[in-house]
Amino acid sequence: MSASAMLEMPEETMTARRSKPTEVGAKQAALKGVERVVLTGFMGSGKTTVGRLLAGRLGWAFHDLDEEIERRTGTTVPQIFAAEGEEGFRRQESSALAALLGSHQTVIALGGGAPEVLGNRLLLEQTPKTAVVYLAAPLEVLVARCERQAAEGEATERPLLSEAAERFKVRHPLYQRIANHRVTTSAAGPEEVVEAVLDVLQNKR
Repeated sequence: MSASAMLEMPEETMTARRSKPTEVGAKQAALKGVERVVLTGFMGSGKTTVGRLLAGRLGWAFHDLDEEIERRTGTTVPQIFAAEGEEGFRRQESSALAALLGSHQTVIALGGGAPEVLGNRLLLEQTPKTAVVYLAAPLEVLVARCERQAAEGEATERPLLSEAAERFKVRHPLYQRIANHRVTTSAAGPEEVVEAVLDVLQNKR
């Protein structure tokens, strides 16, 4: 399997992962002053795949925000939307994000819509030692990845293209606003993206 294919594929649920100390000591030292790395971006940007790999490289815990909401509520995101609507889901999302931002040595993958909520943006901005990285790609690349995932039966339910375009138009400037760093994922495999994220966090680019 190619590295680019790995970036486009969702992976099984795994809430935390740690690497052997001998593999990560240099990287941990290089991230001095950063206790949390938060990945933001639109659907298809690779937040979960890259987040798990990055956490493994650092020997840190990894949390996908949607998975954390499901763990806390004992129900699925679609079920929360059906029972409580988007407003209810956003409340659960903000609560889960606040809890995760209290953790140390943690990589967090945000849901694509989380930055739309002002309270979430303020939480990210006001939590010390938190680096927010925007995994960016053009809309057509992101939609193509999601369409391939859907065709392979391995993706969660995605909005229609017209809805995705509208959501991207709203969210793209918010991703840029909350991010301390931006990494382009258009033509890179997951390992390359992880290296790029580490480089920007170490101020190498």
